[in-house]
Amino acid sequence: MPKTPALHKLALCTALLASSFAARANTVPPPNSDMDAPLFYQLLVGEMELRSGKPGVAFQVLLDAARRTGDEALFRRVVDIALQARAGDEALQAARAWADAVPESMEAQQMTLQLVTLLNRPADATAPLRSLLALTPEDQRVGVLASLPRLFQRSPEPKKVLAAVEPVLQEQARVPATRLMALLVNGRLASVAAETGRALELLREASKVAPDADEPSLLALELMQASKEAEGVVTDYLASHPDSHSLRQAYGRALARSQRSADAAREFRVVTQRSPELSSAWYALGALELDLHHPEAAELALTEFLKRIEQSPNAKESDVQEAQQQAWLQLAQAAEMRRDYKAAEAWLAKVDNPQRLTETQYRRASLLARQGKIDQARKLIQALPETRDEEARAKFIAEAQLLREAQQWKLAYEVLEQANKRFDGDVDLLYEQSMAAEKLGRVDQMEALLRRVIELKPEHYHAYNALGYSLADRAERLPEARELIAKALEYAPNEPFIVDSMGWIEYRMGNHEAALKFLRQAYQSRPDAEIAAHLGELLWVTQQQDEARRVWAEGAKRDPGNEALRETQSRLKAKP
Repeated sequence: MPKTPALHKLALCTALLASSFAARANTVPPPNSDMDAPLFYQLLVGEMELRSGKPGVAFQVLLDAARRTGDEALFRRVVDIALQARAGDEALQAARAWADAVPESMEAQQMTLQLVTLLNRPADATAPLRSLLALTPEDQRVGVLASLPRLFQRSPEPKKVLAAVEPVLQEQARVPATRLMALLVNGRLASVAAETGRALELLREASKVAPDADEPSLLALELMQASKEAEGVVTDYLASHPDSHSLRQAYGRALARSQRSADAAREFRVVTQRSPELSSAWYALGALELDLHHPEAAELALTEFLKRIEQSPNAKESDVQEAQQQAWLQLAQAAEMRRDYKAAEAWLAKVDNPQRLTETQYRRASLLARQGKIDQARKLIQALPETRDEEARAKFIAEAQLLREAQQWKLAYEVLEQANKRFDGDVDLLYEQSMAAEKLGRVDQMEALLRRVIELKPEHYHAYNALGYSLADRAERLPEARELIAKALEYAPNEPFIVDSMGWIEYRMGNHEAALKFLRQAYQSRPDAEIAAHLGELLWVTQQQDEARRVWAEGAKRDPGNEALRETQSRLKAKP
């Protein structure tokens, strides 16, 4: 007869005691149990102490009983008591005792590993992880390894996590069945720990182990922002596997996040040409074409997207409706860009999702502002509901953006100043206020705001870039400006606006060859009108005037009213 777990025994014996005197003659004899009287008493006392509000006493009594019996259900109960009492150290003590008493228990090792993570003791993770992997069947170990980045994702000390886990991962990398996953997980943890060189080394090794697998390239995408070399892994893989559309789309999204809209659009064009049935690629392409100021191309892509989702046989009706609302908003923006305000309003009239009210009203306000009705536009934004702080913040941002687009810098500054009084310490609002201050010529105030952003969020690379660019543009403190922009590039080495800033500072310092390299790279990734102004100026002063005119013309076509472009051509007395 199998042993009855101790907690079940306690419940059974308590029930029997309660009814024994009333029905002794008719009671069926209870099953034989190996629980002796002292153990029964110990369990009873432990539960009574817990019920009387003494979890600490209950924990000690029941932990002793669990150690004596080796009963996993009882260990589980003790850990639960400690967790409910928010006693993390005691929970870990019980989990370790469980693992010692029942060394073949996978659950005990899992619980120990989870608790050392929860308590931020990465150095203590090595032993339970090694034991857990040893107990896990070989064909399931990949799953255990794959779960580690998520397990440690909230650790405030990623370098200590890497130091604790890497020896175990190296052991698993020597086993053929787990080699690839061990290398990838090790690379991911190295990346989180800002050990980019180590992460790249592991990435290269993983690529050699599995040259036809997508997984190394997915890790490379995570490293792209910190390393140019990582991007090469992705592009090499796509060159040899051109039909890996899921990876190509992921690469396109990574490029878009880095503001490399032209590069991202290129990848999504390839996807739509090779697999036109992928509706998500059409939507992404439409959004990118809008960002590049190609309204006609955006409309073609978004119209194709709508056709694809409406014809999809397996799509849920709710998903189709949500997708339509998104596309209609984008189509309204494309029509607005073409100055077809009637068509834009027709698209907006189709959007009836209350959760998209702010977006819809913003687009309506933008239409009014483009027609010179700025006061009506602001009132439309101000009339939006704000039952939560998030809604109030969104209103401030929307109104400030509206005023920036209308080049109403003083009003934009006042709105952002008011927003920062309400949302003290919000780095995004502070950054936006600094940009408005710069447009008003308040450079000291702009610098103070940007330094406050950096103080609050040291990794805010846009703040380093904005401060460095402002100094470079005024030809002031150029060495300091270069240091600031270099710092921004450490965080985002391929971000076009930061690359443009580095090109501009090199130009200001007289390093024309280096400047041209940076500015061409920036313009190729994102043919923005302001970048076009900078590249065109360098080309003009280096006697490449025909190319300068071509670049300026491309910029003017995308953004006819761009202030930087007009000022550059006027200052250089460059006729179109």
